[in-house]
Amino acid sequence: MRTALFLLLFVLSLGTRAQELNCKVKINHAQVQGTNTSIFETLETALNDFMNNRSWTEMQYAQDERIECNMNITVKAYNQAENAFVCELLFQLSRPVFNSSYNTIVFSMRDLNFNFTYQEFDQLEFNVNMMDNPLTALMAYYAYLFIGMDMDTFAPLGGTEVLHVVEQIVNNAQTMNEKGWKAFDDNRNRHGIINDYMDVSMEPFRRLQYKYHREGLDEMSNNADRGRTAVTEAIEMLQEARTNKPLSDLPIIFTDYKRDELVNIYKGHGTAKEKEQVFTTLSNMNASQNNYWKNIQK
Repeated sequence: MRTALFLLLFVLSLGTRAQELNCKVKINHAQVQGTNTSIFETLETALNDFMNNRSWTEMQYAQDERIECNMNITVKAYNQAENAFVCELLFQLSRPVFNSSYNTIVFSMRDLNFNFTYQEFDQLEFNVNMMDNPLTALMAYYAYLFIGMDMDTFAPLGGTEVLHVVEQIVNNAQTMNEKGWKAFDDNRNRHGIINDYMDVSMEPFRRLQYKYHREGLDEMSNNADRGRTAVTEAIEMLQEARTNKPLSDLPIIFTDYKRDELVNIYKGHGTAKEKEQVFTTLSNMNASQNNYWKNIQK
């Protein structure tokens, strides 16, 4: 009887499993005039289905474990005759903080060259070894990037295997004519981001993801001082990554999207020495945010 009950519960538990992503894709086409809007609505639906209704890895996620991400695509130009879209993407990956209602940003930035072709009702398919569709290559790149970076926050270097797929996508996309895939074009393009993130010299940046999120923020509800100490150690790792690879933009990008969170962690909390240490590191790294960093000292 117990065996039968166990098997029943196991089968039911499989039914509650879900894909990895809970990704909200939005298409903003306000800049395009005189075009039937159905193409944009169809595209938005297709991209949401593509991201959320497929298994990107062999891992199983419960419904409430799905990775939260947003992709806001702004259409700058659309050529109906050629089915060509010129777009920008603003994306944000986030995760919940343990024992709180707060979600923290794990990674966020803008992709200025999110360009592709799409004809209404096209079937979106993806094969990492046979990439011939710029749109699905773009979406798959971000799907695997989101999954890999999220895994890094739950285990040291936990997303390595998934992030190698991102590298493979970039390597296989070198034959595409669309901008954003090539080395040395831009430190913040798709090639630049994954190349920096996986660079051996930038390993402190990857390791800080676990230190900052799992040992830092997730610990805050249990022991605020211990959690803040881990965040301070993560900031030291950020400085180490900056020293190892001064031309990498990742540490600066991190301080941009973590700015308000970092100020709130230290403003009115921590020792004077700790505050001064963090202020000095962040100020030297990203002086453009000094008006915010000064609040850390209060």
